Amino acid sequence: MSDTHLPKRAKQLPAPLLAELPRADVVFHAGDWVDTATLDLLESRSARLVAVHGNNDGPDLRARLPEVAYAELGGLRFAVVHETGAAQGREARCAARYPDADVLVFGHSHIPWDTTAPGGLRLLNPGSPTDRRSQPHCTYMTATVADGRLTDVTLHRLPPRIVSP
Repeated sequence: MSDTHLPKRAKQLPAPLLAELPRADVVFHAGDWVDTATLDLLESRSARLVAVHGNNDGPDLRARLPEVAYAELGGLRFAVVHETGAAQGREARCAARYPDADVLVFGHSHIPWDTTAPGGLRLLNPGSPTDRRSQPHCTYMTATVADGRLTDVTLHRLPPRIVSP
């Protein structure tokens, strides 16, 4: 997940996303938390959390989270970062910046993204579970890692949230 922006864009994480947390061996968050309570929640409910801060995160979150995080899972090398720059040229730019990664998880745009750069770097942006911006749905992603392969990459669309008057 990325770009949760709590409590500015929503009061809490969507129930379907929260229900996935205990099922995941690893939870990724690509920045723009805005509040430390969400970080505390994910740390308490995740078997393992790999996370970074984003451009909207203040000093408390920046003190607890790196700008770039790395993890090796099932034979794949992951990098996580918030911003990757403009969509045009993203694959080549990221492949050059993260030459030792097999998968790059990123956020910032709130636009789901799943491409592969020349050379094989897989780029994944899960969108936002709380702030769809110009997208039709709020989203998050799940995937399976096994035997050095990333499979079952699924973009989950969340139902519209009901906003109280």
